[in-house]
Amino acid sequence: MELGAIKPFLAGLALPPVSLLLMTLLGLALAWGNYPKSGLALASLSVLLLALLSCHGSAVWLARNALPQFNPIDAAGLKAQRVQAIVILGGDVLPQAPEYGDSQPGAATAARLRYGVWLARQSGLPLAFTGGLGWSAADTQKASEAEVASRVAREDYGMALRWSEGASRDTRGNAHLLAPLLKRDGVQRIALVTHASHMPRAVAAFEEAGLVVTPAPMGYVLPVQQELLEWLPSPHGLQASRQVLREWLALAVRRWLST
Repeated sequence: MELGAIKPFLAGLALPPVSLLLMTLLGLALAWGNYPKSGLALASLSVLLLALLSCHGSAVWLARNALPQFNPIDAAGLKAQRVQAIVILGGDVLPQAPEYGDSQPGAATAARLRYGVWLARQSGLPLAFTGGLGWSAADTQKASEAEVASRVAREDYGMALRWSEGASRDTRGNAHLLAPLLKRDGVQRIALVTHASHMPRAVAAFEEAGLVVTPAPMGYVLPVQQELLEWLPSPHGLQASRQVLREWLALAVRRWLST
């Protein structure tokens, strides 16, 4: 088994809800044993943290305070930065979409592709896409993210991808496998399209690959409901918090490995 294959499993253990559920079970076990007060305190704290992280308001706060911030960009900004190409990072794929009879982009990939195409139309710049079969991809996934994105870009948006890389399995692979294709055609300065929370890690990877990167973030974690509803626990609140914490954890591990 390749080392990268265990990354999704380790991340799943370290992130909520699994990590907090394990803490709750540990607390209950301690309470059942010889440490009733400490155990109940740990279990209560874990449940409270799970409830708090399930609030979308918490995800918004974390996104603004735990991660580096990047401003949105427009066609004028791309021109000012002398960008030569727009690079879209894959995020996920629906390996089976019975209603279409074929695999389709997942929510993250679809949103990034839509914004990348829009930005390309506004700026007239060529498009590149990078994404293969992620480490957590289902066994039923046969087509790479790049293959699916290329088909959807052509059929739904009437736009062809000039560069397509479908062998990478993570963000570092995205950068190191796509960069040679771009450099071969004289492209050195790119605009990078991915979710705002993922942008810090993505920028670092593509700069390591020798490219000059202009961030083109999308999918910001922002308030989407009335203020009171933002602080009610919900599945989408937990999902947003989990994504921000995942990127924070990845950056922390990256810094630790580089020391």
